[in-house]
Amino acid sequence: MAKVGNGIQKKPGAWSFKKGVAETFVKHIRASVPFYDQGHDLVCYLSDYFCHENSLCYELGSSTGQLLMKMATHNAHKQNVAWVGIEIEEEMVKKAEEHCDSLAKNVHLVQEDILLHDYDKADMFVSYYTMQFIPERNRQMMFDKIYERLNWGGAFIMFEKVRGPDARFQDMVTTLYHEFKLRNSFTSEEIMNKATSLKGVLNPFSTKGNLSLFERAGFVDVMTVMKYLCFEGFIAIK
Repeated sequence: MAKVGNGIQKKPGAWSFKKGVAETFVKHIRASVPFYDQGHDLVCYLSDYFCHENSLCYELGSSTGQLLMKMATHNAHKQNVAWVGIEIEEEMVKKAEEHCDSLAKNVHLVQEDILLHDYDKADMFVSYYTMQFIPERNRQMMFDKIYERLNWGGAFIMFEKVRGPDARFQDMVTTLYHEFKLRNSFTSEEIMNKATSLKGVLNPFSTKGNLSLFERAGFVDVMTVMKYLCFEGFIAIK
């Protein structure tokens, strides 16, 4: 087992969100993803356009429920909006239940694989750094399912780690990202151990690759709403 930061230890190629990750997840991810909280805020502001009275909205891979709670709170003045967080890891679901306890009436947490859940028609789907963990062989299927289950005019908001468009740009963003993590108090060893633990587990596509997934699913109106190095937020409207 090797240290990857914030008390988390993982083996090469074996990153997972099990075994205590939920305890320090928020601290770890805030130090690992640039503008993590600002991205949450942006998703909430974008939800104003799609979450209305009697809307159903899903978060895919809701982890500890922080974004789910923020979206529900942001839209609390609207009547009968239902928020459903789908999360496969039991420890994460338990933490999410703690975070969302005060909003229990309209926030529902489901422990299930997002690939297998039977979705109802919805006005918004949100995936905040989740799709990159879905095996490539299943990713298009997930996009297709989201498009099919969205109401007309509904939105799919997705934030992802992305690859550079070629080797030179990939080298640049990788180096700058590692420098970002060093500034956030990760050691060089922890950075390397984390990268090693993610081999074969986190498989990001380029911006172009993600846009192709949207297009093949049926989305025509797609835009980047946030971008910093190898992190990008997209919105796609059906």
